[in-house]
Amino acid sequence: MHSGEKGNQNYLRPEFVRDMVNHVNGTVVECNTAYAGARNSTEKHKELIKEHEWDKYFPFDLLDEEGPDMELDIPNGKILKKNYVGKDLANYDSLLVLSHFKGHAMGGYGGALKQLSIGCASSAGKTLIHTAGKVDDQKELFNNLPEQDRFLESMADAASSVVKYFNGNAAYINIMKNISVDCDCDGNASAPCMQDIGILASLDPIAIDQACLDLVYNSEDKGKDKLIERIESLHGVHTIEASAELGFGTRDYELINID
Repeated sequence: MHSGEKGNQNYLRPEFVRDMVNHVNGTVVECNTAYAGARNSTEKHKELIKEHEWDKYFPFDLLDEEGPDMELDIPNGKILKKNYVGKDLANYDSLLVLSHFKGHAMGGYGGALKQLSIGCASSAGKTLIHTAGKVDDQKELFNNLPEQDRFLESMADAASSVVKYFNGNAAYINIMKNISVDCDCDGNASAPCMQDIGILASLDPIAIDQACLDLVYNSEDKGKDKLIERIESLHGVHTIEASAELGFGTRDYELINID
């Protein structure tokens, strides 16, 4: 899950997910980022984890604290043929992807597919995804940004490799709360533009993201226009389209309400 960049006000707090994480006896895991901020080095990242009190409530594992990264093959990838994830991912035989659904300045939106791809990727892996396989050195990231759809397809490729690695031992929860046009990685994110919608759970990362998008589009909340503009301006739905084409889930779903 996303622990929140320094200064961000919208990220999910540890108290909010405490019962859920404890119920599965979970360890909260994350990787270092590939952009300037308080989480792009192990030392700074650990300081922020302590400041945000994640390690107060749960075991916390920074997956790429030590190298070498784990390399996952993607033989059928549209763009990427390999993905770099934190090597400590090998310590776990199941994965609960707890995603804060919101907008994103590069992907259009962030949900389960982004958590599988960008979230599980090491710093080098994040750079590889963002540059559509050109480079894995974060110093070269912003000099090698690709055409938008190639980036989104790279996210789909990376997500597929993590799904394949866990071989069915993964579940997904998307929390539609504090819905801003900006990601929790933004230290100066915009305030939420919509009212809270709810919490979704699925065994299919593609279906759950599609359901979240549909809930936004079908909402009567006038604030949805800002989020839809962000999503459409970056062709965000293409991550879902590309993922469905890779075949590790489906865009079809049945929405069952639980009061």
